[in-house]
Amino acid sequence: MKKTKNILVFIFSIYLCLMSYYLYTHQYYNADLEAYMGLIYKTEYSDLKIEDIHKKVYTELKNINPKLSEISTNDEEIAIGENSYYYILSENPKAYEEELQLFSVKPFYNFVNLMFFKLGFKVTTAIFLTSILSYVSILILIFSFLIRILKNYPLAFIITVLISLFKPLLEASRHASADSLSCLLLLLSLYVFVVRKNHLAATVFAMLCVLTRPEYFILYSFLYILVYFYKNTLQIKTAEVFLSYGYIFLSFFLIQYFNQISWSVLFMNQFTKVQIYPISNPDPFYFPDYLNFIKKTIMLDFNGSYFPLLLLFIVVILANKFSLNSKKSWAQCLFFGAVYAAVFLRYLVFPSLANRMMIGFYLIIILSLIYIQNSKTDIFKNSLEAGK
Repeated sequence: MKKTKNILVFIFSIYLCLMSYYLYTHQYYNADLEAYMGLIYKTEYSDLKIEDIHKKVYTELKNINPKLSEISTNDEEIAIGENSYYYILSENPKAYEEELQLFSVKPFYNFVNLMFFKLGFKVTTAIFLTSILSYVSILILIFSFLIRILKNYPLAFIITVLISLFKPLLEASRHASADSLSCLLLLLSLYVFVVRKNHLAATVFAMLCVLTRPEYFILYSFLYILVYFYKNTLQIKTAEVFLSYGYIFLSFFLIQYFNQISWSVLFMNQFTKVQIYPISNPDPFYFPDYLNFIKKTIMLDFNGSYFPLLLLFIVVILANKFSLNSKKSWAQCLFFGAVYAAVFLRYLVFPSLANRMMIGFYLIIILSLIYIQNSKTDIFKNSLEAGK
């Protein structure tokens, strides 16, 4: 058994190295890259004018991928003017400066990018390293969790490899985006809370998750409501629940306090009409336009995601194990209800279900279903025993 364990751990390490190399050599240079580069230069070289930062960023990008700032006339526009938007940014330093504010709402992600840059990596490599190393860490965490639940190294290895090939996860790890890092922090916060019973560490990881992608505050809010109602089972005091949530709320509040761009402007810029100067000259917001967009896209977006398919598996597995008199059964139903409620509310705030942005939700659903289907004991009891 020990020999099998050592062999699988060795093979898993080799596999992670190969996948890291693949991701590093197959980076996807999405349009967000220019903003994250600008934020790094703006922080590191505070004496540079925006015109100099703008020139430096686009000079480097043209050497990497000249098509990034071209006008895309063949693409269907979601928001009016988006096909020419990135070309305008490449030519207009003032517009580019205001664009940077849209991406400053992810302070921890930008901080990690900056740390890799300070270590000597070139700026694009620093940004992609954040995604790649987050991907590797997610797989290590999943492997550790599955070993604990399944008590079967070969099966845990096979499932982890299958999850590693999950398209949204690979897609997020090839992009210059906060998706992989926020997913890692979300999984870490839930893992150390439920399995390790370390509430302080869970709070820290949750705060960092919100500081990486603020919209995860919605999910944490629903989960903390659930934690409050099951605080006796979880053996956590009411004061600890409110204090922990207070820190997460503070993280979200600080982002909103220092953010110069309102939600309405952000919504319009993504889904209605692109605004070249969202801070200095924003367009007026019309609520009927918002409602029309939601009504037009909500069914297509949800059906184009993995949520309906995962909901089918949730219903089948929970129905097979459900008991009206079981608190555990109701807790499981409420947990998945909280996840789907968070997804729905998040969609009303930011109506996009791009799969790479949803990997955190997808993975907690998949891992929870694996636990419910395979574990014969209460994970809370396992946690308490492990902590003794």
